[in-house]
Amino acid sequence: MSRIESIEVLEALYGTPSTPSTVKVTDWLHPIYRPWIEQSRFCVLTTVGPEGTDGSPRGDDGPVVQIVDEKTLAMPDWRGNNRVDSLRNIVRDGRVSLMFMVPGSVNVMRINGNAYLSVAPDDLTRFDRKGTNPRSVIMINIAEVYFQCARAILRAGLWISGDESAGLPSTGDMLQAVSEGEIDGERYNISWPDRAKATMW
Repeated sequence: MSRIESIEVLEALYGTPSTPSTVKVTDWLHPIYRPWIEQSRFCVLTTVGPEGTDGSPRGDDGPVVQIVDEKTLAMPDWRGNNRVDSLRNIVRDGRVSLMFMVPGSVNVMRINGNAYLSVAPDDLTRFDRKGTNPRSVIMINIAEVYFQCARAILRAGLWISGDESAGLPSTGDMLQAVSEGEIDGERYNISWPDRAKATMW
């Protein structure tokens, strides 16, 4: 049989985790982990809902989240495409996972927990940008914090490979193809930089 269908078979295949793999997990933001979160400008937010899972990139020009206390993080929901896939999931099922990255580091910090959406004035204004606030803030209650083994980033050569994007289809190319010509890809590509600059926050 080529399909693993039981935990017993899975654990027999992989064996017992090493001590570092388990001792690194905390249920709060340990002081040694705090600088990592404070320096990370990018993370992937994963949510789950009735239709399935969703992974959403989140980024900022400073820390991607604010640390409220050792058990709580706050993440602004800045302007995006208004699909609200992640937010819809959080409203219905608060389970979230986050992967924080820092350019140049081969480690990834992971946080699992539960989240809710807040529109409380104090939560919104903590991210004030000259009078502009996010429409909502994702409040994350920490259940687990730990760093990820470096092998994945080392294997991928993520920070040392340079720009490998040459030849990839642009967003306009992809939109034109999947919309079967309804969207003019060249026009979209030309207008995107100015539109992004004007709607960043």
